[in-house]
Amino acid sequence: MTRVLVVDDEPQILRALRINLRARGYEVDVAGTGAAALKAAAAHPPDLVVLDLGLPDLDGAEVIRGLRGWTNVPIIVLSGRAGSEDKVGALDAGADDYVTKPFGMDELLARVRAVTRRLAAAPADAVPVARVGRHTVDLADRTVTRDDGTEVRLTPTQWGVLEKLLRHPGKLVTQRQLLHDVWGPEYQHETNYLRQYMAQLRRKLEDDPARPRHLITEPGMGYRYRP
Repeated sequence: MTRVLVVDDEPQILRALRINLRARGYEVDVAGTGAAALKAAAAHPPDLVVLDLGLPDLDGAEVIRGLRGWTNVPIIVLSGRAGSEDKVGALDAGADDYVTKPFGMDELLARVRAVTRRLAAAPADAVPVARVGRHTVDLADRTVTRDDGTEVRLTPTQWGVLEKLLRHPGKLVTQRQLLHDVWGPEYQHETNYLRQYMAQLRRKLEDDPARPRHLITEPGMGYRYRP
């Protein structure tokens, strides 16, 4: 059974999430503070964390960093902070997804299902073979092949951007993460690089580059590979 740790200082949200998640077969632990969340995660390691950023004792980003010190468990952030800066900060700290309050229960449960499906389908040590439109991308062999057998050539930098996205299916990868990991820490503000390279990848891989279905832009935040 999948164990979910829900962290929020609003009792009504804790109660609603506990009821809805248990009704769908999840085992649920709850915590109302950051310190209690870290203690609960250490005592009973969760398979997924749903975390509010606005906690009374610790900022949610601090809790994320505390968890990331020892676990790669997926983290979905809940917050009333709608600004992209807060979202990027949480994602850079190690969150996997972000839902803004007020949220629909159906939307949150869909995000939970998506994360748990990815967890079951893709072991951490797996080297993925991914599909992008009519293309098969083999990250082990570093090849891209169309369905008609034609090979698509990518530059090393294009490979770097694509591989970063494909190794985290469904997860939003921030602009800062991509720039840091592909170009280096001194390029973390050169967002024009990303726009150019994402346009190149879409022209090579998407059926309709103007309306991409797989290499998705999250405005102001980053990019996401949608299988």
